[in-house]
Parts: sequence; structure tokens; C-alpha cells
Amino acid sequence: MHGSPSPTFTPVIRSAGLSGALVTFGDALSEPANRAALAFAAALEAAGIDGVEECAPSLVSVFVRFDPLHLGFDRLAELMSRLLAQQDWHAAPLPDGRRLIRVPTVYGTELAPQLEEAAQAAGMDIDAAVKSLSTARVRVQTIGFAPGQPYLGLLPDAWDIPRQTTLTRAVPEGALVVAIRQLVLFSVSSPTGWRHVGQTALRLFRPESDTPFFLRPGDEVIFEPVTRETFERLKSDPDGGARIEPIS
Repeated sequence: MHGSPSPTFTPVIRSAGLSGALVTFGDALSEPANRAALAFAAALEAAGIDGVEECAPSLVSVFVRFDPLHLGFDRLAELMSRLLAQQDWHAAPLPDGRRLIRVPTVYGTELAPQLEEAAQAAGMDIDAAVKSLSTARVRVQTIGFAPGQPYLGLLPDAWDIPRQTTLTRAVPEGALVVAIRQLVLFSVSSPTGWRHVGQTALRLFRPESDTPFFLRPGDEVIFEPVTRETFERLKSDPDGGARIEPIS
């Protein structure tokens, strides 16, 4: 499900409505396909093509919004094809300006009640599960579903566990959930079919700020374990005790 893409996979450009285009780098989530999407989005934005209004990377694709009064789809596709031909985007360097963010996280307890269930699904005991999750350095692959909400991965193969067959009615803001080798950190309280394994005090969506999303695609995150007492002290901090380091 999440292996490397076929070496013969060729990026595909498709029309997406009257003012959109989609550039796809894989038919399934993988590290190289996500790397390609992040790198190509940054390069296309840096190219400054007149008429391109937005470049938004997703898990394995880039959505490009353009002004059809100034730039037709055929011309845009031609310019993007030239850029695609410049290198192997699956092996491209990731964009500059990325950050490593260490986020204090309570694993288990009544704050994150599905840790044991998730651990069993991954074939681990609780201690091994916490060690695996808390030492994984995961990339923000995309922001989606809710404002500022990151999808992070990829986790080790053992975490290729399915979603639940029923929904959890709601997890709180700051909930860390797991499924299909990914983590999602919730920016708002929401129902989910993913298992709630950790809880943070990090506020991801800040509409009053000039930069309302705390995390950006390409950032890397480590969810470091803390005690319940430490978590309670951090709740008054919008950053939830997160520490930010530049990635050189």
C-alpha cells in the first residue's frame, strides 16, 4: 500500500475544472511521491508563472489554481511539462525553510484511550508502541480536512493498521491519532475513524495570526512523551511546549 512508486511512473497533468490543474506523482502514498509533490510545488511557485495563483501540495499531487483569463490550461500544462522534465522529482531535494518541531505528548491514559487497542493492532505491547511512535520523525505530508490539520508519516510498517469500522464521536483539539502508517494531529474537535493514541496541548489553527497554520507541509515532527502533570502545565501555552529547530 505504501511502498516506493514504480520507477516507470510518469507524472501526470490533468485538468481540474475551469481554473485548476492537478499534477500527480504516484498512484499510492509513498515517501518519494510525497517528496516529489512538495518539491515540485515549491519549484513551480518559485518559477513565478504569470497567471498561476496557488500551488497546493497534497499527499502525492499538486493542485495548481490559475487565472484562465490570463493563462490557458494548455499553455500551463506546457510550462509545467518543461519544469517536470528538468529532474527526477521523486528524488528531488525537499524545499528550504523546513523545521523540526518537538511536540510534548501524553500517550494513553484517559486522555488518549485507544493506545492499547492501536498497539495490539500493530503487534506491540504498550511500551513498545509508545517507543515506536515517540521516536518516529514524521513529515507533514499535507494539510487538510480541517484548517491547519496535518497528515504525518510515514510510520514503520507495523503501523499499517486499518481505520476503525465505526466512528469515534469526537476527539479533542490536539488529539494524536494513528492508522495506515500515518499520524493525524487534530486542529479542532472532530469525529474520526482513526485511533486516539496521544494528546497534545498544541494549538494548530490560529485564525487571529498572520500565519494561521502552525505547521507547514515539509516540516518534520517528533511527538515526545511527557507526563500528565507536564501536559497540564503546558495547556496555557498556545505552542503546547513545542520546540522548533530549523532543518539545514
